[in-house]
Amino acid sequence: MKSVASKSVTNSILVVIIGLSLSVVPGCAREETGTTDAAAAQVTPVEEATPGESLGIASVVNLRDLGGYQTSDGATVARGLVYRSNQLSGISEEDMQKLAGLGLKNACDLRTAEERKKRPEELPPGVNYVVLDVLADSPQAGPAQLEKLMQNPKEANATLGGGKVEEGFKNSYREFVTLPSAQRGFRNLFLLLADREQLPALFHCTTGKDRTGWAAAALLTLLGVPREQVMEDYLRSNDFIIPAYQKVIDGFVAAGGDEEIPLAILGVKKEYLDAAFDEVESKYGTIEKYFSEGLSIDAGQQTILRGLYLERGRKAR
Repeated sequence: MKSVASKSVTNSILVVIIGLSLSVVPGCAREETGTTDAAAAQVTPVEEATPGESLGIASVVNLRDLGGYQTSDGATVARGLVYRSNQLSGISEEDMQKLAGLGLKNACDLRTAEERKKRPEELPPGVNYVVLDVLADSPQAGPAQLEKLMQNPKEANATLGGGKVEEGFKNSYREFVTLPSAQRGFRNLFLLLADREQLPALFHCTTGKDRTGWAAAALLTLLGVPREQVMEDYLRSNDFIIPAYQKVIDGFVAAGGDEEIPLAILGVKKEYLDAAFDEVESKYGTIEKYFSEGLSIDAGQQTILRGLYLERGRKAR
């Protein structure tokens, strides 16, 4: 019976953990992100930011412009059109003004209904709110069990240690490619991002690293950004998310927990994103076929995306 319960937890681990990661210590993320980066008081101008760099908004620590990367054929992904982010909740008044300064037309929320209920979206006036629950079809088993495990580090070591968390995440990343709700959600996201009238736009989940990480990786890959740069952008979430939850990690370890468990939960690893790309390659062969066959975004629509986001012979904004 115990092994069945453990399998249930790991099979649905992403859906459960994403909501849990911000509820272990309420307010922890906002408290920590306000103190981990002295530069957070000022938004970095987009023309000066290194690609993948946080915009420095303390309440939204993993908010980043997706532009600035170079493609294999020398084009540049345009800045100021699309942003990736963690959840837009618990935002200070000052930071809301900074967020308003991005001029967003749309904010696309990839979170589950439970996550949205727990921490409702907060947006500047005039920004259209779009719900795209990519995990709606994923099993939701075991949230209470997992929360109890995280509060009992020694039991968590037995149930989640030994690579079980990592395997759960890899399975979930494969679901990003194959789950019907994920295909619907990501299709609608990319079609919105292909409409110039809907931009600038932002997409996010809870911590801005998994569902958001795949969306960003898939789009950058379609645009022609080399895999190593795509992976670098993906892994940079660790630079912003891990420090925000250091107190959670330290408390878990102090109570006898294996540090690798919260790091695997709260951070990202190369093998997670590799699992999604492996699923694309095994099911579709190429990123273009994933878009056309998996997401029903045909070659013409893919060309529109490239034409909209790729700049040639001029500086990226």
